[in-house]
Amino acid sequence: MASTHPEDIAARIRPAMTKLYVMYFRISEQSDLTGPQLSIMARLQDNGPARISQIARAEGIRMPTASNALHQLEQRELVERIRDEQDRRGVRVRLTRLGESELERVGEERTKYLADMIGTLSEEDLERASDLVDIINKLADSYGADLIDTNAG
Repeated sequence: MASTHPEDIAARIRPAMTKLYVMYFRISEQSDLTGPQLSIMARLQDNGPARISQIARAEGIRMPTASNALHQLEQRELVERIRDEQDRRGVRVRLTRLGESELERVGEERTKYLADMIGTLSEEDLERASDLVDIINKLADSYGADLIDTNAG
């Protein structure tokens, strides 16, 4: 039986994850939006308007990095700055309709590519992969929160 120690699992899965990551982004590069830009846009879609500091904290990036990414998105009219209703001195950023449609288009393209990759598996492997979906989503959600908490201190 294979080890269940996190380092052993990581050592076994890392090479394949790296290979899949590279292939996924190489083949699904129909969009000139970067992964971090798409992540920010998805966060705005899921959570609504936010201050740049909130976005930086949630994404686990520094303020200048978040500000630069948002500036690039704003130049393409994918996000816009709006006055903060609670604090009129503050500014929030929200996704525009164009940003929503671009996020949807890119998401559909990438889902299709990922489905093509997954579709090469046998029926038995597809069932096993389906069982992993919740675990992978849980890991992605909890790891992001842990990373942010670690960097905040």
